[in-house]
Amino acid sequence: MTDGPSSDQSKRTNLGRGLAALFGEDNEDYASLDKVRSTKAVPIEHLRPGKYQPRHRFDEDAVKALAESIKAQGILQPILVRRLPDRPNEFEIVAGERRWRAAQIAKLHEVPVLIRDLSDAESLELAIVENVQRQDLTPLEEAEGYKRLIDEFHHTQEDLARTLGKSRSHIANTLRLLSLPAGVKELLGEGKLTAGHARTLIGCDEADSLAEKIIAQGLNVRQAEKLVQSAKGAAAGTKATKAVPAEPDKDTDTLALERDLTALLGLKVSINFQGNGGSLTIHYKTLEQLDDVLHRLNQMPPAAN
Repeated sequence: MTDGPSSDQSKRTNLGRGLAALFGEDNEDYASLDKVRSTKAVPIEHLRPGKYQPRHRFDEDAVKALAESIKAQGILQPILVRRLPDRPNEFEIVAGERRWRAAQIAKLHEVPVLIRDLSDAESLELAIVENVQRQDLTPLEEAEGYKRLIDEFHHTQEDLARTLGKSRSHIANTLRLLSLPAGVKELLGEGKLTAGHARTLIGCDEADSLAEKIIAQGLNVRQAEKLVQSAKGAAAGTKATKAVPAEPDKDTDTLALERDLTALLGLKVSINFQGNGGSLTIHYKTLEQLDDVLHRLNQMPPAAN
């Protein structure tokens, strides 16, 4: 029986695979080869920035200074990469993009890389871990990285705290920075405000103008807190001068329920009925208290149907 076109094609494919394996270019051999090989020098143009790079800003002066160091001493720590699935001789940077940028300025033709077989989630985790450990990320970049891990890869705050070696309150407080107005975020990203300053402005109606005052007056975080509290007090006083209907007296059942919830949560709780509905207000003084009550609510079992 004569081999047909499909058989000829199969033979050519097998031959091609054999030659590729001989020269170390077979896709299936890459993973096992990468495991036994520590580092490898690859052409600098074969690297691509990682799609999960959490850093948005690169200090040009710092990159130029690193380039001078690389010219004198070379790259001391290899760049962590993973192979591009459709182009196995090219690589996506997982950690070390700043070194790659500096190496280009230093006009290196090759750079040392450490190749690992990593998932998208692992790539993002490692990129965040490296940058956080080096303190290279701005607070907002750190917060955005945490949010991506939660939204895209379904991590919980507890997972992140355990994986990244951070406290859960640090994760929660960092994520809250994402609720700031765009103007305050920009000042934070530029380093004109610290994360501590920015946290005092969360939930504040006059956050943008107060941020400018904090910067202009050179206030520390404690002074910024007093400024924000003063602004909130003035705003509350203005609202109080407006005519509002007097709140109805609460019955004994409502007062008892408020006392029970206050004892349960350790924070003052207010209940206000409005027709068939109403509102329940939990009063807190610090972000740590809020974080604690959210954590406790998350641990409660769901109500039975």
